[in-house]
Amino acid sequence: MSIGSVMGPGGPGPDQDEEPARKRRGLRALLYGLIALLVLVLLAAAGVVLVTQHLGSQVGRYPSVFAPIDPSSRPADAAGQTFLLMGTDTRSPEATTGTDAAPDAVFGSTRSDVIMVATIAEDGQSASIISIPRDSWVDVPGRGKNKINAAYAFGGPPLLIETVEQLSRVHIDHFAVIDFAGFAQMTDAVGGIDVNVGQETERDGVVVPAGPQHLNGEQALVYVRERKSLPGGDLDRVRRQQAALRAFVQKTLSSGTLSSPPTAYAAVDTVTRHVGVDDSLSNTGLAQLAFGMRDLRNSSISFLTVPVTGTGDEGGQSVVYLDEGAGRDLWFAVNTDAVPQWAAARPQEQLSDTPR
Repeated sequence: MSIGSVMGPGGPGPDQDEEPARKRRGLRALLYGLIALLVLVLLAAAGVVLVTQHLGSQVGRYPSVFAPIDPSSRPADAAGQTFLLMGTDTRSPEATTGTDAAPDAVFGSTRSDVIMVATIAEDGQSASIISIPRDSWVDVPGRGKNKINAAYAFGGPPLLIETVEQLSRVHIDHFAVIDFAGFAQMTDAVGGIDVNVGQETERDGVVVPAGPQHLNGEQALVYVRERKSLPGGDLDRVRRQQAALRAFVQKTLSSGTLSSPPTAYAAVDTVTRHVGVDDSLSNTGLAQLAFGMRDLRNSSISFLTVPVTGTGDEGGQSVVYLDEGAGRDLWFAVNTDAVPQWAAARPQEQLSDTPR
């Protein structure tokens, strides 16, 4: 029904101006509110989405990613929702996920550069984003010891999911992917992100100075890709990825984005065209998930990295060794909705305000 149709065929009379005006204001407020609800927030995510059927249909779907996994080998399902978030390490300027993906994009054709386990608490009041360094030396089912990012190259989403579940004993409910080109465009769609940069970075003529910076998409991409010049290598890059994701979530949840229908729509439209999820997550499921997360705030999201003991060399490869004992404690906290308490007791494990 159009706005005009509720006013009657003859239009308002002179003594009816006030009532229709109130109706028009109410309808405009309703429409603006509905548009604002389209804002999509991906927690690297956290996989939080607010979508209509149209925008939800723009999200690419990865078919049958859980089907090849033996159900008896999987951890028990726990409360809340857990996503395995992955970013591909392609350097193509074209999108590799979502409906904008190149026709010849093939699952498993690239290694996974960003690996995060995002968990949303059952009550929707808190969430956690736990990064697993791509060079983590782990058991890959059927392949022996290898870097965790090789699992995707070996067997696509199913093998990566199986590897992460075996490592963490956390049940993965959904799988989501974003490509680097998409991340840059998503950053621009929300008007850039604010990050406190710990060390100046330069790539291909694009300079990201140290200190508080407002980064556009191109700069943000340089920021999250850098590894070689950072003292901590891949571990520092993981922290940068988390810092960028934290900034993106904060910007997306900001009143400036939510109160501007055109900005909100542009943000969700861009995100949905550059994200892929498993095909078990329907448009209705996306909307239900978003509604359950309506009270989540940026301050309630814990950004952590799985504990490590150090780095080393395996067959000429630089690898990261995980701290198995501390890791078990963290993953147990994930399974019991106790990550905020785990993080509060270990402030040194939390993402700093100024990662390198």
